[in-house]
Amino acid sequence: MVQLNLKARELSLKIVYYGPALSGKTTNLQQIHLGLEEEMRGRLMSLDTKNDRTLFFDLLPVKFETKSGFTVKLKLFTVPGQVIHNSTRKLVLQGADAVAFIADSQVDQWKNNLDSFRNLRENLKVNGFDPDAVPLVVQFNKRDLPDVIDIEQVKKVWEKKGVPIYPASALNREGVLETLACLIELTFASLDKKHNLQEKFGIKADEFLMKIMGTLNK
Repeated sequence: MVQLNLKARELSLKIVYYGPALSGKTTNLQQIHLGLEEEMRGRLMSLDTKNDRTLFFDLLPVKFETKSGFTVKLKLFTVPGQVIHNSTRKLVLQGADAVAFIADSQVDQWKNNLDSFRNLRENLKVNGFDPDAVPLVVQFNKRDLPDVIDIEQVKKVWEKKGVPIYPASALNREGVLETLACLIELTFASLDKKHNLQEKFGIKADEFLMKIMGTLNK
């Protein structure tokens, strides 16, 4: 949940990258980390299993100084996609301000994507969230592979869920920035409604987006 420290003039947000195993959640964070200026990024921390799957989580801290003197801090987390680690996913989701759902575009992963999305909604409810109120973006990753679901079919099914859809190839950094940018916009809009961030504290989404996206697009 958003943390607003007026004394320290800090705003801290938690964004969780969710999705089935090996869909590219960690790769998204790696690409963001590689693209950011050193002053904006912390160390990318990963806890992996012996077969290189995320066992617990990845964490990437990102920070930005606003013109109004606030420090905006983003903590980007991933969750393990394997079914057996559901308790960890619940734990990592606690206090989330927004979610990026990373789906796998491969044809044989269609059911896994749907199962994982249902699991996300269930775990949001367990953590006391209204799943329809949490800022959410869906990224269909691995579009660079040969046997992938037609993007029009993806949109036909997933846009009914009322969330933005982004095709991506995280390995090639395609769609990674667009996913993050959309999520930041949705998150700030949601928080501004609740806390009046722009009027009271001069914290603007577009200012943050210009800085972080300008850096990542270099």
